[in-house]
Amino acid sequence: MKNTNKLPESLIEAVRYFADADRCFEFVKGLRWADGPVVCPRCDCERTSFLTTRKIWKCLGCKRQFSLKVGTIFEDSSLGFDKWLPAIWLIANAKNGISSCELGRSLGVTQKTAWFMNHRIRLAMASGTFQKLSGTVETDETFVGGLAGNMHMVDRVKKIHGRSGIDKVAIHGALQRGGPVVAAMVNNVSTKEIQASIRSWVESGATLYTDQAQVYIGLGQTYNHSSVSHSSRQYVNGDVHTNSIESFWNLYKRAWKGTYTHNARKHTNRYVDERAFSYNNRESNDLERMITVTSGVSGKRLTYSDLKA
Repeated sequence: MKNTNKLPESLIEAVRYFADADRCFEFVKGLRWADGPVVCPRCDCERTSFLTTRKIWKCLGCKRQFSLKVGTIFEDSSLGFDKWLPAIWLIANAKNGISSCELGRSLGVTQKTAWFMNHRIRLAMASGTFQKLSGTVETDETFVGGLAGNMHMVDRVKKIHGRSGIDKVAIHGALQRGGPVVAAMVNNVSTKEIQASIRSWVESGATLYTDQAQVYIGLGQTYNHSSVSHSSRQYVNGDVHTNSIESFWNLYKRAWKGTYTHNARKHTNRYVDERAFSYNNRESNDLERMITVTSGVSGKRLTYSDLKA
């Protein structure tokens, strides 16, 4: 007899597996409270009683009831886990991202609902804890926005041609060779802003490779800092280069240009977190990536009003 409780290894298996509501409930419950008893999301009390007929808990501390969705990205969603869990599978394993239109068609929900789900799942992809990068680290910044030459004349005259950062979103990142990448939107690419990010991400004494932008001047006091001169067409000097972090920018922009086509400034960090998650978990299989995202849903509630604000 076939073992129906075997965890899925492919999308079609995931759709079939998570079609069972009881199985979904036990799957999410097991990941959310994997290290101990069920804890009230409101008062952190561990004394709870389970109401089997309604599949909710009652906290014996604050006397309030809560469901499996409360305190997670699923809170206040009328959709069942039979749609949420396949959605997480799709998004976690999409190499170049998945648009809300495509996700909506796949799940049988509206584009608006799929867009909201997309952003909530991206929020779950954000790492709650971060260990500083060490060893050899590359750092660089990039700008995201359309080229003026591709715009309508009415919009083009308001902007500067080429790769200027005018009216574009600035993103700064750091990548540990053989390790993870971390990136986030920055208000500007000033020395103060960029060096503050580096010091918060990278351990003192690490080997740091950059280009010769002025914002990196002075980092040699904290790091073993070396650079290459891109303005002189020097991209590699022995072991010194920033090709790895620039490869990550290429992956990010491929998803942005090919899938999302628009980068709203207020949502940028969630898109960046999604691509960073994909990069940092590239050695995992589909099930492992899906489990990693589902394990991170707690404490990350995102309401539609906050998303649109």
